[in-house]
Amino acid sequence: MSLSHPAGVPPRARLFALLALVCALGAVVVLVAAGEGGGLVVVVVGVAGAALTAMGTWWVVAHRGPVRLAGAVLAVAAPVAILVIYARADLWPTALAAILVWAAAVVCARTALRAARPPAGMRAVAAVRPRHPVLIMNPKSGGGKVGRFGLVEKGEALGARVVVLDPEVVTDVAAIARRAVAEGADLLGVAGGDGTQARVAEVAAEHGLPFLVVSAGTRNHFAMDLGLDREDPARCLDALADGEELRVDLGFVGGRAFVNTASFGVYAEVVQRPEYRDAKADSALDALPDLLLGYAGRPLEAATDEMRLEAQQALLISNNPYSSPEPMAVGARRGRLDLGVLGVVGIRVNNAAQAADVALRGARAAGLHVLTSRQVVIRSEAESIPVAVDGEALTLPTPVTCSIRPGALRVLVPRERPGAPAAGPPMQWRDVLALAFNRTT
Repeated sequence: MSLSHPAGVPPRARLFALLALVCALGAVVVLVAAGEGGGLVVVVVGVAGAALTAMGTWWVVAHRGPVRLAGAVLAVAAPVAILVIYARADLWPTALAAILVWAAAVVCARTALRAARPPAGMRAVAAVRPRHPVLIMNPKSGGGKVGRFGLVEKGEALGARVVVLDPEVVTDVAAIARRAVAEGADLLGVAGGDGTQARVAEVAAEHGLPFLVVSAGTRNHFAMDLGLDREDPARCLDALADGEELRVDLGFVGGRAFVNTASFGVYAEVVQRPEYRDAKADSALDALPDLLLGYAGRPLEAATDEMRLEAQQALLISNNPYSSPEPMAVGARRGRLDLGVLGVVGIRVNNAAQAADVALRGARAAGLHVLTSRQVVIRSEAESIPVAVDGEALTLPTPVTCSIRPGALRVLVPRERPGAPAAGPPMQWRDVLALAFNRTT
């Protein structure tokens, strides 16, 4: 992290950094003040409980039968045991106070880091109103959002030609997009899931045309990271009348574009299963034991710009890095889509101890790698491997190359949109210390 200011550290940043250190020290004081080793008990019991919960969770996902049942019991019993021990030892006030003071320390630390280096969002530029826009809409996507929000009617009212896909027929949306370009389209747009978005976005990028995202999918990760309204997809169409342009990167895996992620290993194997689409949770839970334990014998390797990841169970490559090392978690997002690098998350967890290590140490754990790279080459002993590209199942020959094309896509967005909060700098206590003592790093 690089901190700079005309007069050193910004005063507001230093103030919150000092408050963060005071609160962190306060949490230690609360634990010490418990007396008779009470603070140590709070810490040891809390850490042990978190580790046992992670171990129980591992047994649930990696085993079946009695072991899975035991894991479920452990995952539930460990947190309950923490509360019982704290209550019987009359330590719950100490634990609660320490947690609250530590939480205040983290909040102040993050505020200090953001004040020292305010996050910058993607730069928007003025856009010319399209004269011949073509919108491709999937009526089944997102549980029928196209019909529910009147997207066809609004698109046509704004001068667009709307192509509605037949839900009973497998359609090559890229071919439809190329035909639209040949017929004079000066904008391509999609109301559908991220997989459909990616295929049409690739065509738009090939021809240098602006691309319109309509958040009519189920999760709409791409729309979220563009700052679009996911609750009312009709608002995305406002860009046709009053829009501006963002230049964003486009990821590629095996020559195919993706807007969010390309996943290899365990998740990709689950997505390949035909029952996944109908019962995702049940299918994943049933498949994970074989997949997790089986990957010990057929690992993946990934070569990035700076290092090689060996014997990985799962690899997740994202079009720009996520602000959290858990891109599939609820709320995980990318602060920017124009940094020109891929996000890389590699996972190798083969037993309960390693699962506990990841739970306690996060990205510092030996089983989890979080980094960025302009190119990633994935290899395996198999001639071909499953890949989940923006949630869709593919099989690609090895080695598989993932790359990124900076600024390849012109995205037209409404001038008025909810927006997404820009991601702040990573949480590093050494940076907080530097701010508190008026130093630059």
